[in-house]
Amino acid sequence: MNHAQIDPLGIINKYYPEENELKNILLTHSRSVAARAVKIADDRPYLGLNRQFLYNAAMLHDIGIFLTDAPGIACMGSEPYLLHGRLGAELMRREGLEAYARVCERHTGAGLTREQIISERLPLPHQDFLPETEEECVICYADKFYSKSHLARTKTKAEAVRSLQKFGQQGVDRFLQWAQRYED
Repeated sequence: MNHAQIDPLGIINKYYPEENELKNILLTHSRSVAARAVKIADDRPYLGLNRQFLYNAAMLHDIGIFLTDAPGIACMGSEPYLLHGRLGAELMRREGLEAYARVCERHTGAGLTREQIISERLPLPHQDFLPETEEECVICYADKFYSKSHLARTKTKAEAVRSLQKFGQQGVDRFLQWAQRYED
Protein backbone atom coordinates (compact mmCIF):
# COMPACT_ATOMS: atom_id res chain seq x y z
CA MET A 1 0.00 0.00 0.00
CA ASN A 2 1.18 3.48 -0.81
CA HIS A 3 0.64 5.30 2.50
CA ALA A 4 0.91 8.68 0.77
CA GLN A 5 -2.32 7.93 -1.09
CA ILE A 6 -4.53 7.80 1.97
CA ASP A 7 -6.05 10.98 3.33
CA PRO A 8 -6.32 10.72 7.12
CA LEU A 9 -8.32 13.96 7.40
CA GLY A 10 -10.76 12.71 4.77
CA ILE A 11 -11.27 9.52 6.77
CA ILE A 12 -11.66 11.48 10.02
CA ASN A 13 -14.23 13.77 8.34
CA LYS A 14 -16.22 10.71 7.25
CA TYR A 15 -16.66 9.58 10.87
CA TYR A 16 -16.60 13.06 12.45
CA PRO A 17 -18.61 15.17 9.97
CA GLU A 18 -19.44 17.97 12.43
CA GLU A 19 -17.03 20.61 13.67
CA ASN A 20 -17.48 20.11 17.42
CA GLU A 21 -15.58 19.61 20.68
CA LEU A 22 -15.03 15.89 20.10
CA LYS A 23 -13.52 16.42 16.64
CA ASN A 24 -11.29 19.19 18.02
CA ILE A 25 -10.09 16.90 20.83
CA LEU A 26 -9.36 14.09 18.36
CA LEU A 27 -7.51 16.33 15.90
CA THR A 28 -5.50 18.20 18.54
CA HIS A 29 -4.43 14.99 20.29
CA SER A 30 -3.67 13.17 17.04
CA ARG A 31 -1.60 16.05 15.68
CA SER A 32 0.49 16.08 18.88
CA VAL A 33 1.12 12.33 18.62
CA ALA A 34 1.90 12.65 14.88
CA ALA A 35 4.40 15.47 15.46
CA ARG A 36 6.29 13.47 18.10
CA ALA A 37 6.26 10.29 15.98
CA VAL A 38 7.56 12.10 12.90
CA LYS A 39 10.24 13.85 14.99
CA ILE A 40 11.42 10.44 16.21
CA ALA A 41 11.67 9.31 12.57
CA ASP A 42 13.54 12.47 11.58
CA ASP A 43 15.93 12.29 14.55
CA ARG A 44 16.67 8.58 14.04
CA PRO A 45 16.95 7.90 10.30
CA TYR A 46 18.84 4.67 11.05
CA LEU A 47 15.56 3.16 12.31
CA GLY A 48 14.21 3.24 8.75
CA LEU A 49 10.75 4.39 9.84
CA ASN A 50 8.09 5.11 7.24
CA ARG A 51 7.43 8.79 7.98
CA GLN A 52 4.22 9.04 5.91
CA PHE A 53 2.76 5.95 7.56
CA LEU A 54 3.69 7.29 11.01
CA TYR A 55 1.89 10.57 10.32
CA ASN A 56 -1.23 8.93 8.85
CA ALA A 57 -1.43 6.24 11.53
CA ALA A 58 -0.92 8.74 14.35
CA MET A 59 -3.76 10.82 12.92
CA LEU A 60 -6.04 7.74 12.80
CA HIS A 61 -5.02 5.79 15.93
CA ASP A 62 -7.93 7.10 18.05
CA ILE A 63 -10.62 7.24 15.34
CA GLY A 64 -12.85 4.89 17.37
CA ILE A 65 -13.32 7.18 20.38
CA PHE A 66 -16.70 8.53 19.18
CA LEU A 67 -18.21 5.07 19.74
CA THR A 68 -17.28 5.08 23.43
CA ASP A 69 -18.85 6.47 26.59
CA ALA A 70 -16.34 9.04 27.87
CA PRO A 71 -18.28 12.27 28.48
CA GLY A 72 -15.18 13.97 29.96
CA ILE A 73 -13.76 14.11 26.44
CA ALA A 74 -17.11 14.59 24.65
CA CYS A 75 -17.50 10.91 23.65
CA MET A 76 -21.19 10.03 23.86
CA GLY A 77 -21.15 6.49 22.49
CA SER A 78 -22.18 3.36 24.35
CA GLU A 79 -19.02 1.23 24.51
CA PRO A 80 -16.39 1.25 27.29
CA TYR A 81 -13.51 3.63 26.48
CA LEU A 82 -11.04 0.75 26.76
CA LEU A 83 -12.51 -0.55 23.48
CA HIS A 84 -11.78 2.58 21.43
CA GLY A 85 -8.74 0.99 19.82
CA ARG A 86 -10.54 -2.20 18.88
CA LEU A 87 -13.51 -0.20 17.54
CA GLY A 88 -11.19 2.02 15.53
CA ALA A 89 -9.52 -1.10 14.12
CA GLU A 90 -12.93 -2.34 12.91
CA LEU A 91 -13.51 1.00 11.14
CA MET A 92 -10.08 0.87 9.51
CA ARG A 93 -10.64 -2.73 8.35
CA ARG A 94 -13.91 -1.64 6.74
CA GLU A 95 -11.85 0.99 4.89
CA GLY A 96 -9.44 -1.74 3.76
CA LEU A 97 -6.61 -0.30 5.89
CA GLU A 98 -5.22 -3.29 7.81
CA ALA A 99 -1.89 -1.67 8.77
CA TYR A 100 -3.80 1.25 10.33
CA ALA A 101 -6.22 -1.13 12.04
CA ARG A 102 -3.27 -2.80 13.75
CA VAL A 103 -2.05 0.54 15.11
CA CYS A 104 -5.54 1.32 16.46
CA GLU A 105 -5.93 -1.96 18.32
CA ARG A 106 -2.37 -2.16 19.66
CA HIS A 107 -1.82 1.31 21.18
CA THR A 108 -3.80 0.95 24.44
CA GLY A 109 -1.46 1.27 27.40
CA ALA A 110 1.87 0.08 26.05
CA GLY A 111 0.01 -2.79 24.44
CA LEU A 112 -2.05 -5.42 26.23
CA THR A 113 -1.18 -9.09 26.60
CA ARG A 114 -3.61 -11.99 26.38
CA GLU A 115 -2.76 -12.78 30.02
CA GLN A 116 -3.67 -9.23 31.13
CA ILE A 117 -6.94 -9.33 29.21
CA ILE A 118 -7.91 -12.63 30.86
CA SER A 119 -6.67 -11.89 34.39
CA GLU A 120 -8.21 -8.40 34.49
CA ARG A 121 -11.40 -9.57 32.74
CA LEU A 122 -11.05 -6.86 30.09
CA PRO A 123 -13.81 -6.81 27.46
CA LEU A 124 -11.43 -7.73 24.63
CA PRO A 125 -10.78 -10.92 22.67
CA HIS A 126 -8.34 -13.22 24.46
CA GLN A 127 -5.28 -12.44 22.35
CA ASP A 128 -2.21 -10.23 22.49
CA PHE A 129 -2.68 -6.62 21.37
CA LEU A 130 0.99 -5.63 21.49
CA PRO A 131 2.66 -3.28 19.03
CA GLU A 132 4.92 -5.34 16.78
CA THR A 133 6.30 -3.20 13.97
CA GLU A 134 8.67 -0.34 14.73
CA GLU A 135 6.01 2.16 13.56
CA GLU A 136 3.37 0.58 15.82
CA CYS A 137 5.78 0.93 18.75
CA VAL A 138 6.64 4.56 17.94
CA ILE A 139 2.97 5.60 17.80
CA CYS A 140 2.13 3.72 21.00
CA TYR A 141 5.10 5.42 22.67
CA ALA A 142 4.35 8.92 21.36
CA ASP A 143 0.69 8.60 22.38
CA LYS A 144 1.60 8.21 26.05
CA PHE A 145 2.76 11.85 26.29
CA TYR A 146 -0.61 13.40 25.36
CA SER A 147 -3.91 13.21 27.21
CA LYS A 148 -7.19 13.98 25.49
CA SER A 149 -8.40 15.71 28.66
CA HIS A 150 -5.43 18.12 28.90
CA LEU A 151 -4.73 18.95 25.25
CA ALA A 152 -2.23 21.76 25.78
CA ARG A 153 0.01 19.72 28.09
CA THR A 154 2.83 17.32 27.27
CA LYS A 155 3.47 14.73 29.97
CA THR A 156 6.98 14.14 31.21
CA LYS A 157 8.40 10.64 30.88
CA ALA A 158 7.81 10.12 34.63
CA GLU A 159 4.16 11.20 34.27
CA ALA A 160 3.71 8.86 31.31
CA VAL A 161 5.16 6.01 33.37
CA ARG A 162 2.76 6.79 36.24
CA SER A 163 -0.21 6.72 33.87
CA LEU A 164 0.93 3.33 32.53
CA GLN A 165 1.33 1.72 35.95
CA LYS A 166 -2.37 0.77 36.05
CA PHE A 167 -1.66 -1.50 33.05
CA GLY A 168 1.10 -3.35 34.93
CA GLN A 169 4.89 -3.46 35.07
CA GLN A 170 5.28 -5.17 31.67
CA GLY A 171 3.83 -2.11 29.94
CA VAL A 172 6.02 0.25 31.96
CA ASP A 173 9.08 -1.80 31.02
CA ARG A 174 8.11 -1.74 27.31
CA PHE A 175 7.61 2.04 27.48
CA LEU A 176 11.01 2.57 29.14
CA GLN A 177 12.70 0.42 26.48
CA TRP A 178 11.03 2.57 23.80
CA ALA A 179 12.15 5.75 25.61
CA GLN A 180 15.76 4.54 25.44
CA ARG A 181 15.42 3.60 21.76
CA TYR A 182 13.52 6.68 20.60
CA GLU A 183 14.53 9.62 22.74
CA ASP A 184 17.14 9.07 25.43
